[in-house]
Amino acid sequence: MTQNDLDYFKKLLEDRKIQIKKNIADASKEVDSMRSSGASDEMDIALINTDELIEQSISAQQKAELDEIDRALSKIFNQTYGVCEMCEEEIATARLKAKPHARYCIVCREIVEKTAKQ
Repeated sequence: MTQNDLDYFKKLLEDRKIQIKKNIADASKEVDSMRSSGASDEMDIALINTDELIEQSISAQQKAELDEIDRALSKIFNQTYGVCEMCEEEIATARLKAKPHARYCIVCREIVEKTAKQ
């Protein structure tokens, strides 16, 4: 992988990291705002609680993605980015463009998914 490729993916990962952090902060502010709105009837409170659970679930998924992004950025720093963690072959550029924090090539990812289902 060329230095230009690495720079491209580093920027992509850093931009995504900024967006995720903003999403998490915005969701937290929204839930806080709903909580402080002074909702008093049971329907409003139930709606706020449901929205809060949804936001927590989304935030948890995004925090997991942040961890994957941090892992990918450290791989760029260590010059191991774009190498499958299972077979140690290069991950296709098209896959990295679709999922810049991919840890596995397509074949190995399918193996991981099948193993997880069992």
